[in-house]
Amino acid sequence: MNTTPFTTPRDLLRYAVTRFNTAKLFFGHGSVEAFDEAAYLILHTLKLPLDHLDPFLDAKLLPEEIASVMAVIDRRTNERVPAAYITNEAWLGTYSFYVDERTIVPRSFIAELIPQYFSPWVNEPENVANVLELCTGSGCLAIMLADAFPDAHVDAVDISADALEVAKKNVATYKLEDRLTLIQSDLYANVPDKKYDLIITNPPYVNSSSMSKLPMEYRAEPELALDGGKDGMDLVRKIVAGAAERLTDDGILIVEIGNEREFAEAAFGELGLTWLTTSNGDDMVFLLTADQLKL
Repeated sequence: MNTTPFTTPRDLLRYAVTRFNTAKLFFGHGSVEAFDEAAYLILHTLKLPLDHLDPFLDAKLLPEEIASVMAVIDRRTNERVPAAYITNEAWLGTYSFYVDERTIVPRSFIAELIPQYFSPWVNEPENVANVLELCTGSGCLAIMLADAFPDAHVDAVDISADALEVAKKNVATYKLEDRLTLIQSDLYANVPDKKYDLIITNPPYVNSSSMSKLPMEYRAEPELALDGGKDGMDLVRKIVAGAAERLTDDGILIVEIGNEREFAEAAFGELGLTWLTTSNGDDMVFLLTADQLKL
């Protein structure tokens, strides 16, 4: 029996937006505002198409459907976990990935650059034979890289066995087991002894001061996947230091560092960082060539 005054998705949408805004939830895992997140959670819970809200707004719901949506609204509001952990689904571009609390929720500005093959830095995508992705997490970027460079083999590395279990599930979904190898490793430690045309990474880069101020939604994610040390560059230093000997002569390293450009310039500015343009500006992702790294 329905014990709420709600009967339609429209009722639940209004209620969810009010709950989310009243609780001052943080939206940084795919949605940018309460309305978008509420609509996504309602449609997903009711197993309706995620891009077709309007036709269903005034449909009468069964009591058990209303109860299911209310439980999701309550969990998102009371526990403040990312929506992706509730739905076990996260989107990056046009790609959908399984996700749970064992790994960070997929989000990356590098994902925007993959469909253009990192042009103009990669002149002949068909000649890319080997790609290394460090700190793969759910495997999202590695899967997108394998899809974009069909003649390449991708090695995807993470130190977390738990994260790699999630990545394994996503690799299987996209049927890339033959072209994508998951490796448990502390950065380069267990990486094969070969040269890579591309080394790509979205590593932990949040500095210590910022870590203490993260919203609860981010603190629900594995700390290992976020904490970059005092200036956020602890792992990035190791990645940069080890890249030269693992890149081909014309290979490139691409590193995402979020809002830490100031610290990245302080740590690596003498190498001559190239900042790539993303939807959030020119200070989220930097590039270094093999020649620069050998200096």
